[in-house]
Amino acid sequence: MITARSARRLSSWLVGILAMVLLSLTAPAGAAHAAGGDVPVPPNTGLTDKGAGTVSAADKDFVIKVRLAGLWEVPAGNMAVEKSDDPRIVNIGKTISAQHVTLDKLDRDAAKKLGIELPNKPNSDQQGWLAEMKTATTSAQFDAIYVDRLRAAHGKIFPAIATIRASTRNDTVRKLAQQANQFVMTHMTLLESSGIVSYDALPTAPAPVTATAKGPVPVDGNMLAAASTGGGGPGVNTSVILLVLAGALVAGVITTMRIFRSR
Repeated sequence: MITARSARRLSSWLVGILAMVLLSLTAPAGAAHAAGGDVPVPPNTGLTDKGAGTVSAADKDFVIKVRLAGLWEVPAGNMAVEKSDDPRIVNIGKTISAQHVTLDKLDRDAAKKLGIELPNKPNSDQQGWLAEMKTATTSAQFDAIYVDRLRAAHGKIFPAIATIRASTRNDTVRKLAQQANQFVMTHMTLLESSGIVSYDALPTAPAPVTATAKGPVPVDGNMLAAASTGGGGPGVNTSVILLVLAGALVAGVITTMRIFRSR
């Protein structure tokens, strides 16, 4: 015979399960979060670095561009330390320069593993930007050139990194793209913290392409259905299943409490 104490224990057990189910609906598995907020931080798992997979022309171009970025942003950051009178710009330059030394090491290691030949000097555009900074006659002039040139360059490579991260078949390039993304996002934020970024002067995003076809979008010859998880039918929404289970548990708790309360 079930006693009142057993009933209370059963109710508590059901409530505990209900709480875990509801928690699973609001906290994605495996995703860390930034302190004090709900912004997810990519977990440092699941990425291999064996040089496995086809290396495309776009992959090689990406690895070369990461190298080129370091070749001009390191000396630019060093100039910021020397020429700027603004402590914010000095700190930004010092930080970006030091971080590009780290990123450059990661890039050179990846290039060596994949047999990609890297340049040893900035390209003509980058050399021109460095020349502008060298000839700046005042601290304010230098600061404006430094921040505008670096912010524009980071904004240009940012979407390119996303494309490589999402599409590359090579695991070493994929890991480098993930790492580079974190560096570039940090540098963009640092540059914007200066308060002198001219956002109106930045290139605008291209106009969206209007889709003319209906149905799933083909990717490399495969049709990806938005809600399908396999087979030919619609996929099952996990959240709906969990909500149904949660409702059943609630009903069970209420029924159990009513039965033993009446006794």
